[in-house]
Amino acid sequence: MATAEVVNFAQPTGLESPGQCMIATEDLWKTYDMGSEQQVHALRGVNLQIRRNEYVAIMGPSGSGKSTLMNLIGCLDSPSKGNYWLNNQLVSELDDDELARIRNKEIGFVFQTFNLLARATALHNVELPLIYAGVPAEERIARAQGALAAVGMQERMSHKPNELSGGQRQRVAIARALVNKPSIILADEPTGNLDSQTGSEIMALFDRLRAEGNTIVLVTHEHDIAEYAHRVIFIKDGVIAGDQKKR
Repeated sequence: MATAEVVNFAQPTGLESPGQCMIATEDLWKTYDMGSEQQVHALRGVNLQIRRNEYVAIMGPSGSGKSTLMNLIGCLDSPSKGNYWLNNQLVSELDDDELARIRNKEIGFVFQTFNLLARATALHNVELPLIYAGVPAEERIARAQGALAAVGMQERMSHKPNELSGGQRQRVAIARALVNKPSIILADEPTGNLDSQTGSEIMALFDRLRAEGNTIVLVTHEHDIAEYAHRVIFIKDGVIAGDQKKR
């Protein structure tokens, strides 16, 4: 099994100090072999830095590479070429087992479809990352209760997903993302299945989480959702086509 390597950020060209960068990529490529000697370059040498406590939206049309970039940032896939550092660790060359460990420790995922276990209570859904991490039961329950309380779901801990509204399900998913105290929260179209008012409430929650010190990376195709972020990165044809800091 590979071991996560702690890297001095002064080594790769153009990277800032480890105290500034939560995410850094250097010449990141992802190439898919389609057979008959045909290749598709989903990412073409992406260089990206995201600082600690930044709130970043990644936008791009279908086929632009934004989903591929999200998968690499989330350690759900490995690059074909280039380097990726997450919280001072070089993770781009780790094997699947080590990537799974990094995902559970460093990344809190929030998905459009919530991805909750249908037969489990809100409390048990939030406990899951802690179970995988081997946290003792008493501590696990206390931390899951605290995470649910942090997103305003303390009164719904014993409810199952089918007993909750869409916005409440997403709050449970956010509590699950927070429970391991990850380095980053990676949200993929988090309001896609919500009405506009509930979506605004969820985005206000992300604002609060960022103010409390979380690093948030939001993947979306909706301009009004991207407006909540403090920086918007535009992906087109596998490269960064724009990088706009708004505040």
